[in-house]
Amino acid sequence: MSIMSYSGGTVLAMMGDGCVCIGSDLRLGEQMTTIATDVPKIEKLAERVYIGLGGFHSDARTIVDKMEFRRSLYELREFRNVRPTVAATMLSNLLYHHRFGSFFCEPIVAGVDTETGKPYICGMDTIGCIASPRDFVAVGTGQEYLLGVCEGFWRENMSPDDLFEATAQSLLSGLERDAASGWGAVIYTITRDSVNVKTIKARMD
Repeated sequence: MSIMSYSGGTVLAMMGDGCVCIGSDLRLGEQMTTIATDVPKIEKLAERVYIGLGGFHSDARTIVDKMEFRRSLYELREFRNVRPTVAATMLSNLLYHHRFGSFFCEPIVAGVDTETGKPYICGMDTIGCIASPRDFVAVGTGQEYLLGVCEGFWRENMSPDDLFEATAQSLLSGLERDAASGWGAVIYTITRDSVNVKTIKARMD
């Protein structure tokens, strides 16, 4: 088994009209052994900016700690909040800095710029190469099960409610097909003015 699938877990982000959704499952595993069932893979980095980390859980926690440190330094130096594009560049630089002993994580950055209201999502590989799609991005052990379903559910310029529904249905469909993910999901719907968090029940096996 690859180290990337050792902990299990799946993260999905979708973009709508002035909004984004990012969701993950709640399972933490050690290969096929379930360790915990209440571990989301999403962390708040800044105002309206969230990161999702698929891959090895220990490395994910290290990345979160390092990113919080870098965010604090940025805010002290610049006297402003971190924007989604800045967070993506910051995270990409961190991963590339460790490219010779890389973290076993594939991150997603999702957020809405509080000044312009522009939504943003991006995914990265283990050394920080950024891919910024206009529709959706998925990482983790359930990635291959999500992409086809997302293509069926995603539409341009979806409202926050429609985007949440598309994200939830796509994520649940992927979790039912991936043995290393599951035990429910949490989905963040991010707009310029608010963040709505919902927990979804799923199969418990």
